[in-house]
Amino acid sequence: MIAMALANNPDMLIADEPTTALDVTIEAQILDLLADLKRPKACRCCSSRMTSALSGRSPTGVFVMRQGELVESGDAASLFAAPREAYTRDLIAAQPQGIRPPEPTQGTPLLTAQGIKVHFPIRRGLLRRTTDWIRAVDGVGLELHAGRTLGIVGESGSGKSTLARAVTKLVDHDGGVEIDGAAVTATSAGGLKDFRRDVQIVFQDPFGALSPRMSVGDIIAEGLVAHDIGTVEERGRAVAEVLHEVGLDPEVAGRYPHEFSGGQRQRIAIARALVLRPRVILFDEPTSALDMTVQKTLIQLLQDLQARYGIGYIFISHDIALIASISHEMLVMKDGLVVEKGTAETIMSRPRKDYARPDHRRSTQS
Repeated sequence: MIAMALANNPDMLIADEPTTALDVTIEAQILDLLADLKRPKACRCCSSRMTSALSGRSPTGVFVMRQGELVESGDAASLFAAPREAYTRDLIAAQPQGIRPPEPTQGTPLLTAQGIKVHFPIRRGLLRRTTDWIRAVDGVGLELHAGRTLGIVGESGSGKSTLARAVTKLVDHDGGVEIDGAAVTATSAGGLKDFRRDVQIVFQDPFGALSPRMSVGDIIAEGLVAHDIGTVEERGRAVAEVLHEVGLDPEVAGRYPHEFSGGQRQRIAIARALVLRPRVILFDEPTSALDMTVQKTLIQLLQDLQARYGIGYIFISHDIALIASISHEMLVMKDGLVVEKGTAETIMSRPRKDYARPDHRRSTQS
């Protein structure tokens, strides 16, 4: 897309959130590319992504906008060091900060996965013979305790999302998954149905995850219907209750997804998972398409719900700073393998592998 934009040698290139949903190494490559373009082509670049400005590759000037109005401007160093407006300070404060301190685990794991393998065939030739395999996930294991958060971090293509789909039985895989020490198998229809009620997933794209043909109330109640839970009236009350819990007015149940912002849609997706009162929720990049202030609000909501109900979270993201700030334990994945695991504090302060170091993952692309 950048090449297409540069084809006519423009004097100005406007990059509208060019690094949204990219992992840190790809983000570094894009930002370095944009910085290089400013020199030989005298091409001025404009980016609307707050994290890009704070990443160390800062622009020379920054304009802060709110609701269509310019609220603050200045050179990058001065503005971020001493912002004058409260809104600018809120944007800066919304960046993930700190590392979650370790807490001792108690009891047996709620969810375990051992030796998970997901291999996709590479087929070539007229007869489409299998010539090789893509090892998307190659022998990965994990443990999750009730009321705790396991963070899984890695670059795009590292196998994070495929692992999530394997753990939730959405793709075929080798290896075992257990909940409360009992194996989950696809041969037992009733057991798999109970597992799907206990283990829910919230997908990355808040715009594509909700059916535009269904009302919010029907979307949230779909799981209750599938599991034959409650009467129509009881389902309506459950929908209203869970909408209130995620910070939405229960009256929105009659509206449709296109009427909501990205952050509100993600709250609806969380409500859909939460209405079944699951014991585990997997979040596959749930904040990647959201701005920093909405992300911070959403993370606080998830932490409040976890404290209230003791839900175990598996949180998948390419943002290692976000994962470190919310996770009790972390897995770092690369090329379908776990290259590092431990508490967030251990991995961030004493990583055994260079790949797990945030500074290394950025500097290797500089």
